[in-house]
Amino acid sequence: MSGVEAAFSAGHHRADESPLTDGAQWLELAVEVDHEAVEPVSELFARYGYNQGVVIEEPFRQDPDGDNMAIDGSRPVWVRTFVSAADTSPDVLDEIRRTLWHLGRLRHVGDLNVTSRREEDWANAWKAHYRVHRVGRRVVIRPPWHAYAPTFDEVAVELDPGMAFGTGLHPSTKLCVIALEEEIRPGMRVLDVGTGSGVLAIAAVLLGATAVDAVDIEPVAVRAARENADRNGVADRVRVEEGSVGLGQPFAGTYDLVLANIIARILIELAPGIAAAVAPGGSLVLGGIIESREPAVRRVFDAEGLMFQRRAQIEDWVALVYRRQGDAGNGGR
Repeated sequence: MSGVEAAFSAGHHRADESPLTDGAQWLELAVEVDHEAVEPVSELFARYGYNQGVVIEEPFRQDPDGDNMAIDGSRPVWVRTFVSAADTSPDVLDEIRRTLWHLGRLRHVGDLNVTSRREEDWANAWKAHYRVHRVGRRVVIRPPWHAYAPTFDEVAVELDPGMAFGTGLHPSTKLCVIALEEEIRPGMRVLDVGTGSGVLAIAAVLLGATAVDAVDIEPVAVRAARENADRNGVADRVRVEEGSVGLGQPFAGTYDLVLANIIARILIELAPGIAAAVAPGGSLVLGGIIESREPAVRRVFDAEGLMFQRRAQIEDWVALVYRRQGDAGNGGR
């Protein structure tokens, strides 16, 4: 995920969506509170925060694969706001501290933390850790701010994930890229379910697919995938739409290769639609599966009439490859 997105991810809420002024110097005000103190502290911060913006970071529990997320009411909450450093005097900060002290007489309110921030630092700090990296035997991913000259058998995907998931760094994405390299053949039609940043869809075209249809339920992912397809010069061969698989969804018919790098629970829910999209002789690559959920995923897709081919694993993450019996073709529209 990118920059400020980490502050607005699962379990996080923002009261105001207005962008901060470019190039400004800011102070981040943050305090740890119990759940009963969130409302009064948020009201206090809204009086001073830029455009009354307040970030509420609620602690949450979730499975290792990101599923079954729930707010953890036993742990404290962080409340944050951002103020202009130039317009915020020490007296204002002292007044905020005094008010927090009084609120703390009734419930738990921690000390005020004040940190200087530059907006460009928020937007760009994550980029220092996102460099050119190989994710398969042939596929190399490079961010737009790094140059790279691929060798004769490499394909380089230029990728800016923006607010969408899919930098290629996650083990499940690496597993799917490796399986894609093994299954792709020139001229194939491919379906990418849960495309995220579009990394698998773009790699499929660069590896020889004639056309790729890609879907995601998140509008921000659809936008990022379209932008990345255009960035790589494959927008004419990658169609990205908001949606899923099955009746009433954007794309119908069958495909030579179907990719689905999501999480186990969603794979299980979508199994009938995913399996139905695999053409006779076609292949299916499933990713995003934490090892403990592999048996459940296997049972469901085995029951869909697909033939299990192989599995691969990196750390606790597993990818599965299936094939549908029949003569391989070029998929139906």
